[in-house]
Amino acid sequence: MPFQLQPFSDVALDEPRLRDLLRRHDESTIPALDRLWRYYRNPRVASVNNTSHVAQAAGLPARLTHPASGDPADRREIVIENDIAWRLHAMVDFLLGAPVSVISTASDESLRTRIEEALDAIFEASGGVALLQDMALLAAIYGHVGLLLRTGDLHRAIESGVASARASIDELAPFLRIELVPAPRVIPLPDPTDYRRMLGVIITHRRRDESAERDEQIVEIITPAQRQLYIDEQLVESERLRHTSLPYIHIQNISQPLRFAGLSEVEALIPLQDELNTRLSDRANRVTMQSFRMYLARGVDTMREAPSLRIAPGQLWTTDNPDAGVDAFGGDVAAPGEDNHIEQVRQAMDKTSSVTPIAAGVLGGKVGQLSSENALRIAMMGLISKTARKRLTFGSALAQLAALILETLDFTGALPTQRRDRDVRVEWPETLPQRELERVQAAEIKERLGVPAEQLRAELGYSPLDPGVE
Repeated sequence: MPFQLQPFSDVALDEPRLRDLLRRHDESTIPALDRLWRYYRNPRVASVNNTSHVAQAAGLPARLTHPASGDPADRREIVIENDIAWRLHAMVDFLLGAPVSVISTASDESLRTRIEEALDAIFEASGGVALLQDMALLAAIYGHVGLLLRTGDLHRAIESGVASARASIDELAPFLRIELVPAPRVIPLPDPTDYRRMLGVIITHRRRDESAERDEQIVEIITPAQRQLYIDEQLVESERLRHTSLPYIHIQNISQPLRFAGLSEVEALIPLQDELNTRLSDRANRVTMQSFRMYLARGVDTMREAPSLRIAPGQLWTTDNPDAGVDAFGGDVAAPGEDNHIEQVRQAMDKTSSVTPIAAGVLGGKVGQLSSENALRIAMMGLISKTARKRLTFGSALAQLAALILETLDFTGALPTQRRDRDVRVEWPETLPQRELERVQAAEIKERLGVPAEQLRAELGYSPLDPGVE
């Protein structure tokens, strides 16, 4: 049975357009995004002749991977150093190394407390800080990521009587889920008059059907008013939604003007990673060839008369030829130009990613006195600036998601709110570790500015139930 797309006429989605979007996604988008994942993860992949190699080896020149003789045994030594993954992990650690706080800005204090408790419960039920860390990592790899608010279970639970609209937030939280949607699964349906606005979203992927031993295609179409789920073009779920806006939040890693996709951290590093792996492989082959001292005997008649003789420790032979000699050659020699080139490639990766080895705790040389927070800030200024930029983007996305959650809770009657009460402020953890005295002094200043004592205790890691804390 063909797709039944009449409910999506308001977003101009018909069957020819849907098939064209799915085809272009499979042919163009998926291969490009898979390449970014392979360079990040660098998995081992199978190749011809029952051999395997890591994914980044695909970027090496043919002189290294395809021997002129055609014999795989003559393949040169390959050295792969994945300098991409640890940089992305360092970015995520700086961005979300600790839980974030979502603070309500509602005017009523009791309402603020209920809103914050509700958002905390729903975020924790959906994965908590692990969900946000995965979100930041996938955005850095692919350039963008999505957060989808699933509300169908909540509405069905209330309609069927499994849950009451007046139930506590802890009872309702499991029925309201935040789902992470990676970029390879997303096909946007943009507003033709405003590229920043999405009218709907198509979520598609393939999954293995073990019972039938084949892959089946999942296609889910979502707009503010309608949702359909297809498996191999068979409609299996259809429901009306109750949203005033699309329950999907699109997040760009780094904004790219006039484009749906953001900028990936991996994409800019691929050429430099290929160059680094090439030079490391060349150096490995040079070291292999030059690691052993070799000797050339000239004019030694004994060698011709007794070919079994070899130059080795404990061997002694003589000759009457005055022109005879033994020349030694080989052995590893210094190659300053090669070492400088490799170091320059590493520095180029530092500049491109804004992540230096210092961010991972590696001090490769004399970098000055790093005992103070200000010195660390100067050494990692690029990473700190990029982190601050991302926090603006991710913070705005989390605020939009919070507004969607509160709108849903208001519709069900679980937590009535006005539109003005749904604004939140996202507070991020400190980028660099602070000394305990500095944290206490900062808390005292905040207290004088009127910050609630409970919030200050939470920031310091204390609870009202802790002994000795009143």
